[in-house]
Amino acid sequence: MFQGFGTEKVGYTFAPILCLWFVMIAGIGIYNFSIYDATIIRALNPAYILRYFQRDAKAAWISLGGVVMCITGAEALFADVGHFSVRSVQISMCFVAYPALILAYLGQGAYLTKHPENVSNTFYASLPKSIYWFMFTLAVLAAIIASQALITGTFAIIQQSLALGCFPRVKIVHTSIKHHGQIYIPEINTLLMIACVLTTIGFKNTDKLSNAYGIAVVFVMFLTTCFLVLIMIMIWKTHILLIIIYFLIIGSFELLLLSSCLYKFDQGGYLPVAFATVLMFIMCVWNYVYRTKYNYELDNKISPERVRETVSVTNSHQRLPGLAIFYSELVQGIPPIFKHYVENVPALHSVLVFASVKSLPLSKVPLEERFLFRRVKPYDLYVFRCVVRYGYSDVHNEEEPFEKLLVERLKHFIKQDYMFSIAANGDDQGEAASLIEKDVQVLERASNVGVVHLVGEQDVVASKGSGVTKRVVINYAYNFLKNNLRHGNNLLNIPTKRMLKVGMTCEL
Repeated sequence: MFQGFGTEKVGYTFAPILCLWFVMIAGIGIYNFSIYDATIIRALNPAYILRYFQRDAKAAWISLGGVVMCITGAEALFADVGHFSVRSVQISMCFVAYPALILAYLGQGAYLTKHPENVSNTFYASLPKSIYWFMFTLAVLAAIIASQALITGTFAIIQQSLALGCFPRVKIVHTSIKHHGQIYIPEINTLLMIACVLTTIGFKNTDKLSNAYGIAVVFVMFLTTCFLVLIMIMIWKTHILLIIIYFLIIGSFELLLLSSCLYKFDQGGYLPVAFATVLMFIMCVWNYVYRTKYNYELDNKISPERVRETVSVTNSHQRLPGLAIFYSELVQGIPPIFKHYVENVPALHSVLVFASVKSLPLSKVPLEERFLFRRVKPYDLYVFRCVVRYGYSDVHNEEEPFEKLLVERLKHFIKQDYMFSIAANGDDQGEAASLIEKDVQVLERASNVGVVHLVGEQDVVASKGSGVTKRVVINYAYNFLKNNLRHGNNLLNIPTKRMLKVGMTCEL
């Protein structure tokens, strides 16, 4: 319920509670090891780990799966770099979270030296009775807040996947003007809530939840190490010897932890693997069809010569008064759906604009830089290509303001285009001024009559002769996702009263 307010506002609400939590567990830890066994401080010596493995290697190896739970949450720090500054993460980890956790675990260890029978409930058993219910309430609140790191991290990953064409369309709400990474995705938030409830109902106890979480965390860590090796090789150009040393030390340790977690795969550890399999299937299906469809449009885009021929034919018959905006993914070239439209509706509006809307990783794009126009010659065709660039806090198309702004910037482009032509070719300035006035009048008349938004509604099917796998992926899996998720015109907020959908079937 709180996610819609944004990371910053949620953080202001949660921070005092979490700070109190860290102070309390650190204080309780100091209290316990000062009362029960102050020599527990020796547990920080890593030599005890080696002795443990020497006494019973198998038991020590199995227990590593539980030890992993002591470091879970660290992986969320990297996802949260998009929401908070690197320095704030470093300071909070090194000077707040880490010292408080060390003191808390030392205190629990000291308590267990005197009361080993309470090992299954050490935290609550070691509390002074006077603060039991206060800490119980605080622990519940802290557990809720701890999930915030994973929720915000999930939002960031989904946003990045969406930008790469690897995830179905979802609504992304930017909750901060200052910070790009602070976002809210309603659909994902709801799905996370449902998944949490179902998982809790299905498992019924924390043992299986711990096993599932442990495998997920260590898998993330090991995959991060593998990807970092690629970065070191391809981008940083790190010396191969340092890369080998890094992977042998960090990678070997993570593989050891992973093997211990996999030991309990059938006791809840299968859950993250099942989730990952479903998500990977969705992402692979969407990305495969996305790339195939984009390549189809590139291969079948209409050349400027073909556009001139098409518009010339309609000129000889009739050009409808008005301004038509064709939306397309293509930044360069005219989409094939234009040809399909002309074949079925042999009449074009007096001014045509082929628009491609793109989002930039900036807060705001200045109005004078939002539209990039190109003209399809000859000039009397009145056909333009346009890239509309938005920042993440810009409002998309609030009907009339967007259209008026597009027309105003197009007028400005027409004037500039003629001025550049005069400078380059030495044309007569008086004649150019006459042409500018004529083109501006044509554009004003067209916009005054009305603006029509033409959106391609493409049905995607596998081409004849395709294999069974391709037919299942495109005809069933992709179309199921497409029909049950947001459509492109919803994301662009195109006014429905002036929107026409042009249907077309693409055989991929």
